[in-house]
Amino acid sequence: MSTTEQVQAVEGVRPSKQRNLARYVLILGGLSAFGPLSIDMYLPALPVMTSELRTSDAMLQLTLSSFIVGLAIGQIVIGPLSDAVGRRKPLIAGLAIYVVASVLCALSPTAELLIASRTLQAIGAAAGIVIARATVRDLFSGIAMTRFFSMLMLVNGLAPILAPIVGGQVLNFTSWRGVFVVLTVFGALLLTVAAIALPEPLAVEHRRPAKFKPIMRTYGGLLRDRNFVGYALASGLLFGAVFAYIAGSSFALQDVYALSPQQYSLVFGLNGIGIVALGQVNGRVVGRFSERALLRTGLCLATLGALGVLLATSLHLPLAFLLPPLFLLVSSIGLIMPNATSLAMAEHPRTAGSASALLGVLQFVVGGLATPLVGLGGQGSAVPMAVVMAGFTVAALVAFLTLPNRR
Repeated sequence: MSTTEQVQAVEGVRPSKQRNLARYVLILGGLSAFGPLSIDMYLPALPVMTSELRTSDAMLQLTLSSFIVGLAIGQIVIGPLSDAVGRRKPLIAGLAIYVVASVLCALSPTAELLIASRTLQAIGAAAGIVIARATVRDLFSGIAMTRFFSMLMLVNGLAPILAPIVGGQVLNFTSWRGVFVVLTVFGALLLTVAAIALPEPLAVEHRRPAKFKPIMRTYGGLLRDRNFVGYALASGLLFGAVFAYIAGSSFALQDVYALSPQQYSLVFGLNGIGIVALGQVNGRVVGRFSERALLRTGLCLATLGALGVLLATSLHLPLAFLLPPLFLLVSSIGLIMPNATSLAMAEHPRTAGSASALLGVLQFVVGGLATPLVGLGGQGSAVPMAVVMAGFTVAALVAFLTLPNRR
């Protein structure tokens, strides 16, 4: 079944939106891919950047942490703003900020300026991520929403596949600065497409005033919702494991296991294929199996993979013993994220922007906490990365298992 046919087969969508669904998949997939693209594309260049910018691995990893912090700040502000003024205006402004910040990243002469530019870039990227999720909630409900999130994995899942591969190839022809030039072009292209082809999905009568006290009450209500917090923590803690992989894999696989930047890009891309594959499986079987059951399966697979990675690195086993459990862990995202996101947002249609923002903040704050932990173990070993990945994955499974058993 083609992407267009899958889109048209989604149940529960408003009839007036049927002919526009393929366009929504491509545009919203591109918007939600901002995070993976901006994080993953320059990973093959991190060892080179350490030398050129005359800094340490830990300082370069702060370019990841600062990006995650910027995503959190941007989402917490843009989410409720989009509930008040609609989705388009904050989106266009955010994309413009992203383009400008990407240029600054390409021109940064020091690690400190690069970190600051990455923070600004993340605030712009946050608009795409939070508004993409909110727009899906504006258009869909129930199983249809879960299926659409699964279809987004087909587009969004290409980001971690293509980003490090493109980054590795760019390094064959230019320096790491060329990677940020590519991101600038991507941001400018998506800005143009969104301005021309993305209609406003939030009707005026469904908007909420952007006042401080109502916004705080909305966030307070979400934080008191046991199910929302539980699903957000399950996905957020899994994000922590994934960001530990993102922060540590470049050094672990290239320095410890002696892979070239191109070989590392290939491994990273193969793991991304697993995300796409399980995301499409999820879209086909949801309905026959509940979202909770699929989420539980994904978290169990992730835990099994994380423990396998910890075993392989602790025993200093060859690369052939490390890659299969690593693939299993990363691929589980395709099952976990569509179901956790749909379940978390299902009961909050009138505050989709705020719910999307808080969901993203919990995910990326946990990711931001996990990233520097990888660097605390020093260089020359993949064990610190594996320990952080296993710890956060097990915590994600526990967060889910402690939820009330609701259908």
